[in-house]
This record gives sequence, structure tokens and C-alpha cells, in this order.
Amino acid sequence: MAEPWWRTRPQDVHRLEDRISSLYAERCHIDRDDNAIVLVNKARTVHVPAAWLAVLLIGPGSRLTHPAATLLADSGTAMCWVGEQGVRLYATGTSTARGSQLQLRQAWLVTRPKERVAVARRMYDMRFPGEDTTGLTLQQLRGREGTRIRRLYAQHSDRTGVPWTKRDYKPGDAFAAGDDVNRLLSASNSALYGICHAAITGLGASPALGFVHTGNALSFVLDIADLYKAEFTIPLAFDLAAQGLTTERDARTALRDAVVGGKLLPRVVADIKHLLVPDGGDLPDEDLSALWDDGDTIVSSGRNWSAEHHLDIIPEPPGPASAETAP
Repeated sequence: MAEPWWRTRPQDVHRLEDRISSLYAERCHIDRDDNAIVLVNKARTVHVPAAWLAVLLIGPGSRLTHPAATLLADSGTAMCWVGEQGVRLYATGTSTARGSQLQLRQAWLVTRPKERVAVARRMYDMRFPGEDTTGLTLQQLRGREGTRIRRLYAQHSDRTGVPWTKRDYKPGDAFAAGDDVNRLLSASNSALYGICHAAITGLGASPALGFVHTGNALSFVLDIADLYKAEFTIPLAFDLAAQGLTTERDARTALRDAVVGGKLLPRVVADIKHLLVPDGGDLPDEDLSALWDDGDTIVSSGRNWSAEHHLDIIPEPPGPASAETAP
């Protein structure tokens, strides 16, 4: 039997950016056949190599066996349970990340106002390429972003001939709100959230620790997804509405094709690393299984630390262990 992902060497698990972005399954039985996930319904049986899948979106009416969940976890494939129409994300499983260094780095950045503003500014800069936003406050950047999105809606409405009045979104029942283009926007955005969620957890970052968004368990997911809506979900929704393709499945499959064609998943991975580690350095991704000690040191775990045992101090790896120095 293959080693679980937390015991394998890094080259033994396919890199997240090399995987198929997502697969949605509903009203089917999900089982395991050797190293493949098997999707079974009355119409057909489909085999999917688990190690090549970034995220499995599990919709209503699905039944997941324990062997299948074990294989997905061992392969570092994220499991996301979503609601009817795929517009609500309930939970996610494990990822390929072994250590906690990127999440510690993220927590260090988000809890220090100066560093948090710097990351938020980098996010806005990515939306305004070629523009100098140095002197703008966060309030001004938010206003500029709102103006940009309104302009995009109007431009795509003129381009496709699809009428547009305003964004209509009902939390908790997004696909039921608004006209066709609004429902398509909600469905495609939800699928985009699942892909970004998988990338974030796959790298070992926290979905909850956002820099622009806050107070939500998916704040960082919303931050990252907002970087790509203008390029992917907004034009896609207007194009589908113009063609009369208005179901949730139309939006999800069209976004899947756009994600593959635009090579979005590698971009998401690179952008997350750029935002959290802008100097291009790599934080160690290994399971240290250690205990925190005073200052910048950690000690080995899995041993008795009573008085008769001597201290065995391990140098703290690079990362946000100290409040005095930036990682």
C-alpha cells in the first residue's frame, strides 16, 4: 500500500498546480478502485485518478465511502462538500501541505496592521496593472475597485446585449436571486471559490485569515477569488446568458473549461505565494512535530521532558516565530 501523503517525499505527490482543477459530483456513489476514485450512478461508472485531482466538489445526493475518503486524503486531494446548485461550500478535507510555516507566516502578516495593509495593497495592485496606487488609501482603492466592477458589468452588457441593472445576490440561496445573468454570476463565483479554497488549503494557508475581507471562515478565499472574477466569471456569465445557457451546470462546466484554458490553477498558486512571501523565498513545508519553547526555539516532541532528561534544543526554522522580527 502507498504511504499516506504526510509520510511521502514531496516528489511523490503531484504538485497542486499540475493537477486538474476540480470535478463536481452529485447524486452518485463515490467509491475506490485501487488508486482511482469511482463515481457510480444509474447511467454509468467513471474512474478518476485521485492524485491528479485538486478538488472534488461533492454535491447533494452523493454517498462517499471511507476507502474513497482515505484515498483522496492520502493523495492530497481536497474534498469540498457543496450544497444544491453548488453555491454553498460547507466543508473541506485535508491537503498536500505537511507543515504549518505558510499559515504561521499568514497569521503574522494579518495580525500586524502595517504588514496587512501592504498585502491588501498588493491585492489591489494586481487588479490595476500598470497603475500607480502608492498614494491611495484603502478606502480610495475600494472605491476604485467598485467603479471598475460597475464599468465591467456595463461593458459586457453592451458587448453581449444582455440587460444589466444591478448585482442581485441573496446570501444562503444565491442561485435563486436575480435574473439569469445574476444567477450565472453566483454559480460561477461559487465554483471559483471552491477552486481557490482548494489551492489555499493545498498550499497550507488558512482560508479564514483574509486581508481585505474579514470576519468570515472563508475570508482569504474571497480575497483570492476577487483577483480573477473580472477575467473569468463576469464575462463568462454574460456570454452564457446571451447564448441562453442559464443553468448552474452551464456555469460550472464553462468555468471549468476557462480555468483549464487560462491555466488558472498555477496562477492562483503563484499569486498566493507572491502575496504571502513576496521576496520569492520558500518556507519549509515539513512536519516538525515539535514543541514550542521560549523565544525563537522549539524542542523535540514524543519524549519525556521530566527533570532527569537533558534539554535538546532545536533551532527554530525560518518563519514568524518571533514578534520582534519579520519572517
